[in-house]
Amino acid sequence: MDRNLALEFVRITEAAALASAKLMGRGDEKAADQAAVDAMRKAFDSVRINGTVVIGEGERDEAPMLFIGEKVGMKTEDSPFVDIALDPLEGTTICAKGGVGAISVIAVAEQGGFLHAPDTYMDKIACGPGAKGVIDLDLSPKENIFRVAEALRKPVEDMVVVILDRERHADLIAAVRKTGARIQLIGDGDVSAAVAASWPDSGIDLLLGTGGAPEGVISAAAMQCLGGDFQGRLMFRNQNERGRAEKMGLKDLDRKRNLQDLANGSVMFCATGVTDGPFLKGVKVYPGRRASTHSVVMRSKTKTIRTIEAQHDLNSKPTMGAWL
Repeated sequence: MDRNLALEFVRITEAAALASAKLMGRGDEKAADQAAVDAMRKAFDSVRINGTVVIGEGERDEAPMLFIGEKVGMKTEDSPFVDIALDPLEGTTICAKGGVGAISVIAVAEQGGFLHAPDTYMDKIACGPGAKGVIDLDLSPKENIFRVAEALRKPVEDMVVVILDRERHADLIAAVRKTGARIQLIGDGDVSAAVAASWPDSGIDLLLGTGGAPEGVISAAAMQCLGGDFQGRLMFRNQNERGRAEKMGLKDLDRKRNLQDLANGSVMFCATGVTDGPFLKGVKVYPGRRASTHSVVMRSKTKTIRTIEAQHDLNSKPTMGAWL
C-alpha cells in the first residue's frame, strides 16, 4: 500500500474530527455523529483510491452514507483497491458529553485484509508489545493479568486494566479487583482504550471485556501497527445476528480469532482526537477561526508511528462553515 496515502487519510480523519468537535458537550449524539459522517464522506472524494467500506456505519438500509459495501475514493485507472474500516466518531456519547477520548478513526488494508465483522458484540483482550504472545481469551482474567504482569515485570498491584463500565461486566470487574490490579472504567470508546494498551506512557496495560465487533477489527488494525496483541470472539445476542454473520460469509462463528484473523497483511491506521484522550489531544479552537488537531498515522509494514499536530485556518475551509 502506497505510504503517500497516509497523509491523505489523516486529512479525512481531521475533517471528521473538526466537524464533530463543534458539537462537543451539546448533548446531541446523533448530530455529532452525523457531522462526522458528512465530513468524512466528502473528504474521501479527493483521495485517489478504489475503496470499499467493510466496517462502517451499518448496512445500506441502516446508513445513507459510509455503509458496508459502499465504494469510496477518487477512482482512476491506477487507483489502488483497498478495504476500509472506519468510525467517523468513535465515542459519540463522549463527544456529546464533552468527555475523554472521542476520536475519528480509519483503518485501511489491502483487499481481503479485514474480517467483515457483523454489528454484534465481541469479547476482547488487548495488550502492548511487551506482553505480546502471553494473553489468551480462553484463560481467566486472573491468569491473563498475572501473565501480563510477569511479561512486563510489574507487580500485579501496579497493573492497570481498562474495562467498559457496563452492567454486563460486573463479574469481570469483581474478578479483576480480586487480583489486586487497578481498573480504569470507561463509558465508551474501546478503540481508544485498546490503542492505549499499546501506547507508550498511556498508563494502561491491558484491555478486557466485551464491546462492538466492528471496533474490535479497527483495534486489531492498530495493534498490527503498534506491535501489540489482540484476540476476539464474536458474541451473538440472537439468531438473527448469527444469520447475518453467515450471510457475510463468516465461518466458525464461535471460535477465538487472533490478530491475523481480524486484520491481516499491509495495514494502515489513522486517528484524530476529537476530545482529549489517553493518546491524542482533542480539537482546540482559537480566535480568528483557527483550530488545531492532533493525529496519529501508523503502518504495519514498517511499524512507523507518526504523530501530526496541525493548525487549520477555518476561513479557508468552506465545508467548516458551521464554525462561524
